[in-house]
Amino acid sequence: MWTAAVIALLVAAGLGVRFTLAPRPTPATTQTWVAAGRRVAAKTVAATGSVRLKPASTVRIGSQLSGIVQQLNVTVGAHVNRGDVIAEIDARPVRAKVAQAQAQVARSQALALKADADARRATLLFADGGVSAQHLDDAKSAAALAEASLTASSRDLAAAAVDLNYVAIRAPISGVVASVATQRGETVAAAFATRTFVTIIQPSALEVVAFVDEADIGDVRPGETAEFTVEAWPDRAFAGTVERIAPVATVVSGVVNYEVALRIDGDVSALKPDMTANVTLTTARRTVVTVPAGAVRRTPNGAVVTV
Repeated sequence: MWTAAVIALLVAAGLGVRFTLAPRPTPATTQTWVAAGRRVAAKTVAATGSVRLKPASTVRIGSQLSGIVQQLNVTVGAHVNRGDVIAEIDARPVRAKVAQAQAQVARSQALALKADADARRATLLFADGGVSAQHLDDAKSAAALAEASLTASSRDLAAAAVDLNYVAIRAPISGVVASVATQRGETVAAAFATRTFVTIIQPSALEVVAFVDEADIGDVRPGETAEFTVEAWPDRAFAGTVERIAPVATVVSGVVNYEVALRIDGDVSALKPDMTANVTLTTARRTVVTVPAGAVRRTPNGAVVTV
């Protein structure tokens, strides 16, 4: 069989017949027509920060009086309203001072009445020539001193009454008790330092503080929008707005960052202080023309799109 094939080829060569391979057909080019679109492209800055309480949302409450803590009405985590009594100091020493001041006022009133009567009597006697001018001057001076003593006693009574108002320690704001640093029966000495009894926070008064690198801080402006997520809710994006930018940098291990405070827009019930926040700041938006990635061809001169 192989011999016959060789002979046939030799015969064909002798007859001048030429064999060539037919070229393969070129596959047809498939073209897909698409329309260019428009979309808004955003320039963003990524940063890391934390959820924090606003500066005015933490109140440390102490005692202005020295004494024994007679009653403690709150525990950590308790909700309190503004004006609620948090603790009470033993009121007996203060009430004793009030009673003493009241007694002094009564005594000063009696002395003032007597001195005034003496001065009026001396005036009448002086008119009749019964006493000397020196005696009249002494009587008037005694009346003035008695009136001044009555005024001082009244001021002391008012001060003691003010201290009586400090016996009950009340919540200045509504919020949640974050810490309690005393207990019933403990003695406090307010003369040396104002002891912090209770710390109250407003859990809804939250903000996010992001640390933005010095290379990106130039694009950040107050009023720009932002989004952030927390580890507890990684699939939920919280919205925010830039409120303020720290004028002084925070340098840690040679890395320069600026604190950017964000106002949290929307419900904050799922957030808690000190949660770690992954922040994306939107610093610019621009409307651009978009085409599918397959329409872009790479050439030595750059990427081109056929239109």
